[in-house]
This record gives sequence, structure tokens and C-alpha cells, in this order.
Amino acid sequence: MNQRTLAILSLVVIVVLIGAGIVYVKLHQSQLQNASSAPVNAAAQMGAKAPEFSLPTTAGPFDLATVDKPVFLEIFATWCPHCQRETTVINQLYAAYGSRVAFLAVPGSDTGMDGASPESQFDVLNFQIRFKVKYPLAAYDPNLTVAKLYLKGGYPTIAIIDRNKTIAYLNSGEVPYKELAAALNGVLK
Repeated sequence: MNQRTLAILSLVVIVVLIGAGIVYVKLHQSQLQNASSAPVNAAAQMGAKAPEFSLPTTAGPFDLATVDKPVFLEIFATWCPHCQRETTVINQLYAAYGSRVAFLAVPGSDTGMDGASPESQFDVLNFQIRFKVKYPLAAYDPNLTVAKLYLKGGYPTIAIIDRNKTIAYLNSGEVPYKELAAALNGVLK
């Protein structure tokens, strides 16, 4: 191989690598834009009437209008590390309060668990298995109906709704067990 051929091949490899890098960055930026395009200022407000919804879950149909006990609602994203860690806290709460409180976690992002592909029901089931989720999960809704009603500030968003269908607690991010238990105790009085 002469020097000219070697130089051309080197140039082609460099151009291909630069092109691949540009494609990677564009895909990564797209994923971040999707993740951050969540409705971070939904209508739900603490102290206000909880927006009603119904959907299928791993425990059967769920209809907020017909639930006769307080509700622990989590809006999560399968790709979100905060949501992944919060499953341990919610599993503990579910073990302690599951007989007196209706628990439900609802997928609220259109970005899949890998952080790049579109969300699907497979991602929700994979999330449930991988993070040993014991509480009911809603089926993936591509319209993100419940997320558009409740998501505040980011993932996870947790709402606690009392028996009168009033939002008694609303927060986002990783929340410690003690804080959530205190909020649940408040609606169980």
C-alpha cells in the first residue's frame, strides 16, 4: 500500500468516526430533550381536588373515582435513576400501608428504559422485574394522560390523595421513607 492510499484510508476513517460522533450526540440530545419535555407544571395542586383518571394496572383496573381509601400515586420514568432507587422506599411503604392505602405507579415518560428508545409496555415490565417492584404499576399510556395531570418538577412525582379525593401531599424527587410515612399517617387519621 502506498502512502497516498494510506492517507486516503486514514481520512475516510476519520470522517466516519466524526460522523458517528455527530450521530451519537444528536441522538443523546434528542433523548435529553424528550426526558426534559415532561409536563413539569401539571394542573394538580396540593389541597385541591385530585384530577380523576382510570387505567389498567398489574393489579386490575384502577379508577380514582371509585377508590374508597387514600391513594399513593407515583409518576415515574423507567430510565430515571431517582425512580429506580425510590422503588425500595415505596416497596417498604407498600408492605406497611398496602392494606389501608391504594398504591399505584404510573409511567410518565415517552423515553424508554435505555434512555434512547421510545417507552413501551416492555420497559414497564422490565422496570418491575429489575427493581423488584411489589406495588401495582399502570400499563404504559403513550398519551401520558396521568403524567400530564400530576407531574410536578420531575421524576418521580409522588401524590397522596385522601379519601375525599383531595391532594394531601405532592412532591418530586427522591423522598425519604419517614416523610412519606408521615404523609400517609396524616391521611389515615
